[in-house]
Amino acid sequence: MSARPARAFAVALLAALLGALLLPAAAAEAASRTVQGGRLDWGIKSSFQSYVTGPISKGAFQLKNGAATAGGSLFRFHSAKGSYDPDTGEFTAAFTGGVRFTGHARPDGGLDLDMTVSNPTVRISGGSGTLHVDVTSKAKDTGAVSSQSQVAFATLGLGGINMMGGGSPLALTNVPATLTEQGATSFAGYYGAGTALDPVSLSADVLAAAQPTTPAAQSPGAQPSAQPSTTGTVAPGAFADAAVDWGVRRTFREYVSGSVGQGRWTLAEGAQDGGALFRFPQGQGTYDGQKGTLDAAFAGSVRFTGAHLDLTFGKVAVRIENGKGTLSADVTSAGQTQNAVPLAEFDAKGMKTEGQLATLTEAPATLTEGGSKAFNSLYKAGTEMDPVTLAVALDASAQLPALPNLGSTAAAPSPTPSGTAAAESPAPAASAEASSRTGLHLSLAGAALVLALAAGFLVLRRRRAAAATTRDTTGAPTGDTAPTAGAPDAGSAPQD
Repeated sequence: MSARPARAFAVALLAALLGALLLPAAAAEAASRTVQGGRLDWGIKSSFQSYVTGPISKGAFQLKNGAATAGGSLFRFHSAKGSYDPDTGEFTAAFTGGVRFTGHARPDGGLDLDMTVSNPTVRISGGSGTLHVDVTSKAKDTGAVSSQSQVAFATLGLGGINMMGGGSPLALTNVPATLTEQGATSFAGYYGAGTALDPVSLSADVLAAAQPTTPAAQSPGAQPSAQPSTTGTVAPGAFADAAVDWGVRRTFREYVSGSVGQGRWTLAEGAQDGGALFRFPQGQGTYDGQKGTLDAAFAGSVRFTGAHLDLTFGKVAVRIENGKGTLSADVTSAGQTQNAVPLAEFDAKGMKTEGQLATLTEAPATLTEGGSKAFNSLYKAGTEMDPVTLAVALDASAQLPALPNLGSTAAAPSPTPSGTAAAESPAPAASAEASSRTGLHLSLAGAALVLALAAGFLVLRRRRAAAATTRDTTGAPTGDTAPTAGAPDAGSAPQD
């Protein structure tokens, strides 16, 4: 066989095999895809948490807009929205929720330390990543208040992480974060640029290519939003639908699911878990916007069980009058049930109506005497409880706000072994991602092998034909390093 036919044969063989190997992989990698649902776990900086809640600052933190704690010193932000391109590895995910740190209270009631970090967004492109946040802070030295939107707060250490070819959910675990110049300025002067912040972990659902973002296409772990009633006419004073969101008390949930309580909670009768709160839906009753009154009963129950604990709240009801609200429930403890126990009182002056939706958002709440007895005096009357959020659909066209979407890998809390973070590890998601990448790399490696064999075949034929040629060399693609698997770093749990 002459050199020219041999070359033609090798080229044809190479084209056929490369097509067989690479075309399926190329077809699988479509254009940019939609990110919908997921969570980001980040402690911001554990030493700052300890300082805020310690004996010098004597402060605290408050969770905002559905943010939660996730064991140890982690805060959990929710409802990822963005895009991901598996061909280039470009990734953007914006999360919801915030944390407000307060401390150094003055005699006049003011605060020398007041800082809110919210709505983190992760942007990754070209092998580099940045964490952006909204920040409102009071300068440490001057007391000047500043508010900035989507500050480039931290750089993310992505060395060795190949973002291309990921599946769903896409997960990153314990990614190093370093404070930027802009971040140091917005951090009110407490830390300088280059300071190591707590690592970032995230898990985000990626919709299949060309899949519409309709309710039917939501991830399995996404909490369904309350749907408006389909009843046609609403009687005067009545409303079509309503929901009340209440987390009971953050530290109580942490106690139940922690190493001491060794317990969990279960939802029944339609109640939904939003991570930092429970939703009691299907509200029925009456609402008068002119008078500012509400009398509503809701579906759903939540049961807390654990070491020496069995407590259920069901048949939740809310009553608002004269700017004050009361949340009550049937309480079952030690096999005994008390009906309509007033559990918490809350400030309802912020109730407002826009269009056909009446809302009250994160109203401060305190424990009642009846609530204290329901908790077997674990907390005293007047203790701060989680805030109360209400939404009332005044007609069938109004849509109630959706619950936080933690993504398909979110799970109910489980007992926490001593010294271990209570957060679910995104390791299973990372495994799925690694599997997807492995398939891509095997295809590329196979293609490289075919290319090397074809080149060798050409060289052999050329040598036999005694043709003086220069051989082309083709290297195999370099492999990536998957994100480090494992539970997020657990520091000291912040105290009230």
